[in-house]
Amino acid sequence: MIAKIGKGSNMYAAILYNQQKVEKENGTVQLLNKIPDTVDGRYSVAYFNKCFEPYLSANIKTEKTVRHISLNPDPSDKVSDEQFTEMAQEYMERMGYGNQPYIVFKHTDIDRTHIHIVSTCVGIDGKKIPDDYDHPRSMAICRDLETKYNLNKATEQEQKQTDKIFKPVNHKNGNIKSQIATVVRHLPKYYSFSTMGSYNALLSLFNITVEEVKGERNGQTVNGLVYVALDENGNKVSNPFKASLFGKDAGVAQLQKHIEQSKEKMKVNPTRSVLKNTVELAMHTTSNETDFRKQLTEQGINTVVRRNDSGRIYGITFIDHESRSVWNASTLDRNLSANVFNDWWNNGNKPELKIQDNPAPTMNVIDHQPTKDLFEFISQKHSPNTNIGLFNLLLDTQSEDYEEEQFANQMKKKKKKGRRL
Repeated sequence: MIAKIGKGSNMYAAILYNQQKVEKENGTVQLLNKIPDTVDGRYSVAYFNKCFEPYLSANIKTEKTVRHISLNPDPSDKVSDEQFTEMAQEYMERMGYGNQPYIVFKHTDIDRTHIHIVSTCVGIDGKKIPDDYDHPRSMAICRDLETKYNLNKATEQEQKQTDKIFKPVNHKNGNIKSQIATVVRHLPKYYSFSTMGSYNALLSLFNITVEEVKGERNGQTVNGLVYVALDENGNKVSNPFKASLFGKDAGVAQLQKHIEQSKEKMKVNPTRSVLKNTVELAMHTTSNETDFRKQLTEQGINTVVRRNDSGRIYGITFIDHESRSVWNASTLDRNLSANVFNDWWNNGNKPELKIQDNPAPTMNVIDHQPTKDLFEFISQKHSPNTNIGLFNLLLDTQSEDYEEEQFANQMKKKKKKGRRL
């Protein structure tokens, strides 16, 4: 099992991301900790957000107050709802968050059933829960949970190996060909993209670009691809490398096949509507490109913006690492076209969007209580937290989601080898 923990500053967005999956029947609320239940067991984003207000209002100087955690067993593990709940409780307790409010959501929209936990690192006293020594503590807890629930084990060595697969190219480190190879040989296996432009947007996260080349050989037209390394500013810093150097998965024929398969897969992908709403929320709650990008990054979504030489925006692509899919903005909704973003970020004309929350039909009386009363309600059973922090895997780094999938594939290969013996 692999734990991933993101740090952010927008509680509403973190809750919305998960609650939308519940409303679309791609997720469920598994557990509420230090959060009052409703009469009918139904919830809204506004309700959950209000339950965190006392902690966030008490915040003294913590910038990233939100913790968005996911616990990811191997896809072949059979984990019941009761076990997911028990694992979440033990994990949060041992990480020092047992007395914090948190919500446990189970996600079922992809084949890797897993749980997300939304909480805050700000105590009721306004002080931040320290996050020293979080990495080894989180890994130790995961290893214990694997043993306790008889899960497939993700050893530290396996995680280190998968870490090596997806890292941005650093041209200063040399051996550029090898660095590019570790990305392009594997990346299409994990992400869906419907155009070569989308593939290029995905590659740009790793300081790589791909270009199509055409020529003739023995009187026949030949199409091919070359890969080039980029620096941190998107400038080419290497000679082109033929796709054939990296195997068939990096070549034009296999990529075109992958694109056609992705198109069909993405037609029925429930991520589309969730991502659209998440993007629209970011547009509604931010005032500039920097804040917009930051808010989506905190939700595990990268934004790739394409500009011409004069600075005009002609393309926007969103890369959702949760569903491992790449979306052109205009395919999500015509109101998310490149022209809309260009008019906003270059001309100052912010689009008018209506963001609607879907409240539960019958809300608990706590929704109508003033914040002070809610603060007193939650603090009745509060006790000081221990000096323990959280393992921050940072949703805006590109290695963690690949770790999870690569580990799953490794486990499947081991099982296949075992059956042959």
